[in-house]
Amino acid sequence: MLLSEQAYKDIDKEISKFPIDKKQSAIIAALAIAQKEKNWLSNEIIEEVANYLNIPAIKAQEIATFYNMFNTLPVGKYKISICTNLPCALRGSKQVANYICKRLNTKFKEITKDNKFSVIETECMGACGDAPVILINNQNMHIKMTEEKIDSLLNKLDQDEA
Repeated sequence: MLLSEQAYKDIDKEISKFPIDKKQSAIIAALAIAQKEKNWLSNEIIEEVANYLNIPAIKAQEIATFYNMFNTLPVGKYKISICTNLPCALRGSKQVANYICKRLNTKFKEITKDNKFSVIETECMGACGDAPVILINNQNMHIKMTEEKIDSLLNKLDQDEA
């Protein structure tokens, strides 16, 4: 078993929310539980979750790759997502992205040497009016980012205070 006993208990709790013959409906929650434990979803983990829910692995893979909240590549402790779609790009998101990568001495989709940070480009987050926008670990949105705000945020994250 690739996940902990607690992860399977948590998945079982999610499964119990659905009719017995519809346990595959817990796939998003199950993948989220697996990712929370492992920090990303390898093909093996996705297959394990699919098998546990008795669904074809390809269905779980489709879901894991469709939603950008799922990490199908290894990421650092802090995944920094930056929207670089046209409206945000026109408001400076490309410059913000380049600044973050330069500041962390990394590139998109790479992990910093200390395994703390990953920077990824993402699709629209629906906050174009507040661009440039970044999202930390799919949960904490930061708007109207400037170099000063980035420095402050990265310093807090680096010290595990954010």
